[in-house]
Amino acid sequence: MKNFVAGTLLALLPLGPTLAQQPTAASQAPLPTAPASGPLALSLSQAVRYAVQNKPSLLATRLAEQTAAARIGEIKAQGLPQVNIGANVADNFKLQQALVSFPLSQTVLTQRDLTAAQTGTSQVLGTQLLELPPQPFAFGLQYAGNSSASVSQLLFDGSYFLGLKAAKTYQELAKKQTQQAEIDVVEQVSKAYYSTLVARARLALLSRNVSRLDTLLYQTNQTFKAGFAEKLDVDRLRVQRNNLVVEQQKAQRLTELSVALLKFQMGLPQLQPVQLTDSLGAAVVDADALRRRLGVASFANGGGVDGLGSVPTAPAPGVAGYQPRAGATATNNGQPAQAQAAFNYNNRIEFSTLETQQALAGLDLANRRTGAYPTLRLTAAYGFSGSSAKGLGDLFAFRGPNSFVSPGVSNQNWFGFGNVGLALNIPVFDGFRRKYQVQQARIQQQTIERGFETLRQSIDLQDAQSRTTLVNALDVLDNQRANLDLAADVARVTRIKFQAGVGSNLEVITAETSLREAQTNYYAAIYDVLVAKVDRDKATGELYSQAK
Repeated sequence: MKNFVAGTLLALLPLGPTLAQQPTAASQAPLPTAPASGPLALSLSQAVRYAVQNKPSLLATRLAEQTAAARIGEIKAQGLPQVNIGANVADNFKLQQALVSFPLSQTVLTQRDLTAAQTGTSQVLGTQLLELPPQPFAFGLQYAGNSSASVSQLLFDGSYFLGLKAAKTYQELAKKQTQQAEIDVVEQVSKAYYSTLVARARLALLSRNVSRLDTLLYQTNQTFKAGFAEKLDVDRLRVQRNNLVVEQQKAQRLTELSVALLKFQMGLPQLQPVQLTDSLGAAVVDADALRRRLGVASFANGGGVDGLGSVPTAPAPGVAGYQPRAGATATNNGQPAQAQAAFNYNNRIEFSTLETQQALAGLDLANRRTGAYPTLRLTAAYGFSGSSAKGLGDLFAFRGPNSFVSPGVSNQNWFGFGNVGLALNIPVFDGFRRKYQVQQARIQQQTIERGFETLRQSIDLQDAQSRTTLVNALDVLDNQRANLDLAADVARVTRIKFQAGVGSNLEVITAETSLREAQTNYYAAIYDVLVAKVDRDKATGELYSQAK
């Protein structure tokens, strides 16, 4: 048992690139494909790659990237020529009329004019203006139609160029949100994979425990038949075996549940059988080297890395190594020097995402301000219009300028028209609407700026928590491994004493119970360290660096 414990030392991952994070390993590992029959072989890196490429939630997240790309195309299209073609036909069954007022005059023949005419004298007749009210007139014919093509080209619009820049920034934000989702998937798949490895190793150990107890039960039963042991000893061992078998069955179900959870996190169908190719002993590392990276001593030594046991504090201003924490590249100074070396806020995707959101807020503010700028467009249109009083058939006869009823009498019913020009729009007063929009955009930008310090503090806390949790988990693992070694020795000695007739059966059962409890605690400690290591890598921004 002692050799077994040493041989199954925790497969800890280093603080640098890990199985779930190595860009080279993850990118070069072939993507697993479901075989025609039999289980699907999966290493941790293959499980991560499969999940990143196939999990439905990630596929849905990537649709946002496609939407952002389409949004860029939409904004670019606004700067291209806009061409429209239109046509319509109308039956003006009741023509609209309008009152028209125009002067009418009539010739006035007076008695004087008659007398002058009788004497042969020429006379100019006078006129008189008639007072008539406005008269209704209908313009146009009953059937009318027109067709036209128009073109407009944007020449200047300040918001258009800002919109292009904002669309590209939004696409970058969508990619970072996808990256965040990928990191979450890597975390979930890694924890599920480790849970399955631990459950599988514990199940194998329980099987060996049952086999060992079966041997002891057989030997005790044979001793009882020979008259050198009591039936009570046999019954006690049989009860112990039954309890162990139940525990084994429970562990079997938990292992199956762990595999089901892994399939779910990967986006793999539950009916697809899998076979994990990694093991707890596949990536054994030096725990002391891991502790040195964390800046702590081993559980056995205690204290800090220098053995003084002091609480790490940030160096004061003026002291060598002090760096003020400001800006996007500020480093965390709240940890020992070993923990500070590679930590940078920009390693966290949340910080980079907030920077992109800040850039978007700045562009939105600039866009609100450009609302005061004029816009200029080039416009052009050309078309034809026609009318007829005889019906649609006559309207669609399309008689042009060369159509005559008789020489000199035109019969044209369709006429062309066209125009070209510039359209200038100068905003003068909008009731202070733009002013308040600018205020809102400026407040939003300030809100995001305030969020940087909150995020830094949150990252600092996560960094400290993950580091402390991992150190504590390592200490617990060391302690549980030592307890397991002791429990295995005690169980081995009590069995030897019982078989030699100098020990009691009760001592054997007690030792076996303590051994199983130590085994359970040991594997729980293994899982806690693996989970703490994943959380630590995520807190430092190193989890699945390939996603960057």
